[in-house]
Amino acid sequence: METVTTYGPEETFRLGERLGKAARPGQVYCLQGGLGVGKTVFSQGFAKGLGIDEVVASPTFTILRSYEEGRLPLHHFDVYRIGDVEEMEEIGYEDCFYGDGVSLVEWPDLVREILPEDAVWIWIEKDLAQGFDCRQIRIGVKGDGI
Repeated sequence: METVTTYGPEETFRLGERLGKAARPGQVYCLQGGLGVGKTVFSQGFAKGLGIDEVVASPTFTILRSYEEGRLPLHHFDVYRIGDVEEMEEIGYEDCFYGDGVSLVEWPDLVREILPEDAVWIWIEKDLAQGFDCRQIRIGVKGDGI
């Protein structure tokens, strides 16, 4: 597991951008963290790393937004309002998770049972002891103790 400390939104954005540049087709990234920790900023950087210039916003009410213009399609899920996994099936999550694009899932604990074993988990937490904009970001896979 890798732990990265960021000291402002710009650094969180750049970390997302770095991971977006390294993303490969069929990868699923699980983005976990409370409200206001920087998941959207991270997602915007991730999209930029994929070459997506379109404005990326959290798909809270639509559950899924797809962006096709980058080097790989990005399927951005926000499952905070999901009632059960059947809703994910109705959306067609399998085409996203196992297709030619990359999936970024916010609030992944709510759909843990359908996530691929090799999903990359990104856990963002505020570190107020180091400052209001400081974040501890852990990156790993399930076997890393996540």
